[in-house]
Amino acid sequence: MSLFGKKALGLALVALLGLGAASVYAAQPSAGGATAQKVSMLGGKLNFTLPKGFTATVLPAGSEANGTAGATGTLYSNNDTKTAVIAAENTIPNGQQVKDNDAPFLDAAVSGFLKQQAAALPDFTKQSEKSLTIKGLGVRQIDSSATMGGGKTLNSTLLAASGGRIAVIQVVSRVSDKAGHEALMKQILGR
Repeated sequence: MSLFGKKALGLALVALLGLGAASVYAAQPSAGGATAQKVSMLGGKLNFTLPKGFTATVLPAGSEANGTAGATGTLYSNNDTKTAVIAAENTIPNGQQVKDNDAPFLDAAVSGFLKQQAAALPDFTKQSEKSLTIKGLGVRQIDSSATMGGGKTLNSTLLAASGGRIAVIQVVSRVSDKAGHEALMKQILGR
């Protein structure tokens, strides 16, 4: 991965972490969970609907001071299932533009993400990695486990980029809810 690619990925992932991935259950909800939550990212190129029961909390915007300027995100949490979905976007630094299915960029993003997660989470374990295409948009999926929020969790992270933006979606579930986690991932991926 080029130095530029590392910097771009690093800023995007710092944005995700800065937006609240480490404190998934600490955010205060700003919207009720009585209806399904529709999520649109990357200018409408990456869309999904979360089932009823998720509450949306807009996360603080990124800041220049911590290197996350341009970052936006929302935490969707379900208190009944103890599941969280973090959907964050950031600008790719230096005005870099990428194609909708830019394999070298996405491969570099995955590599940097794995290194960052291993450094941040002592028991991070990658379980699988997949390359997907959703309506022409290249998406990388990393499935893993780690201790977060005081307990063992299942994590699925989706990375995608288009134009000058990178999107990161992280789904965090209790390790005991593997079936629920898989069903939610199928819904998000439209499968």
